[in-house]
Amino acid sequence: MYFTTGNHEYYSGVEEWYAHLPSLGVRPLRNERVELAPGLDLAGIEDPTGAPDLPRALAGRDPSRALVLLAHQPRQFMEASRHGVSLTLSGHTHGGQIWPFSWLVALAQPYLAGLHRRGESQLYVSRGTGFWGPPMRVFAPAEITLLRLQPA
Repeated sequence: MYFTTGNHEYYSGVEEWYAHLPSLGVRPLRNERVELAPGLDLAGIEDPTGAPDLPRALAGRDPSRALVLLAHQPRQFMEASRHGVSLTLSGHTHGGQIWPFSWLVALAQPYLAGLHRRGESQLYVSRGTGFWGPPMRVFAPAEITLLRLQPA
């Protein structure tokens, strides 16, 4: 299991999270990249609340290998697509959570939910299962996402 920060870890002791997660069998990716399988890399960058560094995470990367990037906020996809990242996985928006508030969220986050493409790069934004603020969702149902990656 791998982990990248979201904004809330910075509100509740990010360094303590980084120290504790390995004891649970979770490997934090702190602006770094690992090989998951032959021809497939996984990278993770910190949330913009912290110090995301995509060039550091991609340093030494073989561009012929597929790359999945964990980046909490969908707005991080713009930079990822410029760097040729194959697939970015994000969350943060809760799919807008409460309509019509979702229109305001869209001003800060260009993608609220689902699959998007920019050139050869793709982004999937999960609505997630949680919420922030009021414990409710309006026209933004919760989801648990299962992605199956297959060689092209």
